[in-house]
Amino acid sequence: MSETEKTAETEENPHAKVVLQAANAMTKASLKLVPPAVLICIVVFTILNGLPGLLGSVVGGVLAIVSALATLGLMRFSAGMDPMFVMVIALGGYVLKIVLLFGALTLLRGVSSIHPMALGVTMIVAILVAAAVEFAAFRKTKIPTIIPASR
Repeated sequence: MSETEKTAETEENPHAKVVLQAANAMTKASLKLVPPAVLICIVVFTILNGLPGLLGSVVGGVLAIVSALATLGLMRFSAGMDPMFVMVIALGGYVLKIVLLFGALTLLRGVSSIHPMALGVTMIVAILVAAAVEFAAFRKTKIPTIIPASR
């Protein structure tokens, strides 16, 4: 979809404009604070566990950041859709993300060069920081609760 089509879509649908505004704020906030949190975990687990800590923390950080950005991507993708489809996409995307994360972690379970505690703690830290930052950005974004119908 080109930028012109996105602009035309948001002009026709005031809900899309609001959702895209929130998604932009949440993405910017996430990209500012989640990578530094992952970097801190990488340094800590590298010091504590050496190369396996480094690898585990890097893998956990990458998985968590991709997961958080996938949520925001789905938010952008579904911005102009009917609210019922937005909920279907949100819930379906959540289930798909969880299945993919469990699949990735299952595949990585037997890898001895990755420290499992470093991977897990880094993922938890990154996901919690992303959720908190996205929540704070959403609250700061001026979003009207009632959007008047266009006439």
